Amino acid sequence: MNAHTAATIPAPILTSAHAAPGAVPDYLAPVFAQYPLDIVAAGGVWLHTRDGRRVLDLYGGHAVAALGYGHPGWTDALARQARTLSFQSNAVPLDVRLRAAARLVRFSGLDIARVFFVNSGAEANENALKMAFTVTGRTHVAAIEHSFHGRTAGAGAITWGSAGKWYGFPRTPYDVSFIPRREPEAIAAQVTRATAAVIVEPVQGVGGAFDMGSAFLRALRARCDEVGALLIFDEVQCGMGRVGEPFAAGLYGVMPDMITTAKTLGNGFPCAALLMAPSVAAAIRLDALGTTFGGGPMACAAIEATIDAIESEHLLERVRNTATLIRSRCIVGPVLAHQGAGLLVGLRTARPAKEIHAALLARGILTGTSADPTIVRLLPPFILEAGHVELLRAALLDIGG
Repeated sequence: MNAHTAATIPAPILTSAHAAPGAVPDYLAPVFAQYPLDIVAAGGVWLHTRDGRRVLDLYGGHAVAALGYGHPGWTDALARQARTLSFQSNAVPLDVRLRAAARLVRFSGLDIARVFFVNSGAEANENALKMAFTVTGRTHVAAIEHSFHGRTAGAGAITWGSAGKWYGFPRTPYDVSFIPRREPEAIAAQVTRATAAVIVEPVQGVGGAFDMGSAFLRALRARCDEVGALLIFDEVQCGMGRVGEPFAAGLYGVMPDMITTAKTLGNGFPCAALLMAPSVAAAIRLDALGTTFGGGPMACAAIEATIDAIESEHLLERVRNTATLIRSRCIVGPVLAHQGAGLLVGLRTARPAKEIHAALLARGILTGTSADPTIVRLLPPFILEAGHVELLRAALLDIGG
């Protein structure tokens, strides 16, 4: 390293989260706003802080920790796989990969012919779009206003508002237009015979736990059929049981051509999947898609263990019951109404959501916010109990209207 290079490298920053004596220098890129929490461990639905507090986690790390923390079956499955075979590429056939794909297809209960494992929701969406362009030979994609599909070039291009905030690329890789939420009469103008795909979150996450509703989703399906476009359900956040069914496609009775999913899929181990209906799967060709880490043995073991826990512990029923309880007990204090589906809950507040979020955190409850400034977003683990819901209710009553 020469003197000029050394002079241009900034000194590490000690953030407030690392202000304790002897703290490790912070070389992380400062791109994430962070909660004022110093978490050192977690168990079940509880986060444990360095100063000895317990925080009820109703956010689940952006809808990831569906089984909570320290789930014995999940941790044992990962440990066994790590001891047996921690990694091999997709150039080597693996039984654990075949089992995970088969288990995911059975769990979905849908007409799925093929699964392509990748690393993240954005990557799953990119590959879904690639398949749509391949199948149709078209260059336009229609998305939904207030959507969020990821931060890569292709996924960011169909994320509402990204161009004015963080997109960063000089141009989008294809033509994009947006359809207003829950307005079936607006679909035809945006979905034409030039459209390769329509991508929609059946229940938007970042958009405010906004439920698209079966009528709107059916209208999208009908228009795609009419013009020969493909319908993609982005279930990165709302899939894998969060709405009380394996996928929102089953909840609403609308079958898309492709489904993308991540987050809950591995309960915290990075993984994602693209699920393809037979008509799309028929277009797959050797080397058409690729990934290094997607479908690795550790990821596949995590997927198997997550599905096993959801099924064996009857967590879908628990999601439905707990979701009903939240909606019946927690419209109190500053909360005016609820929206969303299952345990993707939006609590509409009388005051700015960030104020309620901060007030709840001060009372030992971690929630989330969204792009809607009046929505507090709940994405708790599926193992949440009635007593935890009562803690939320008591905290909201204490905050008051």
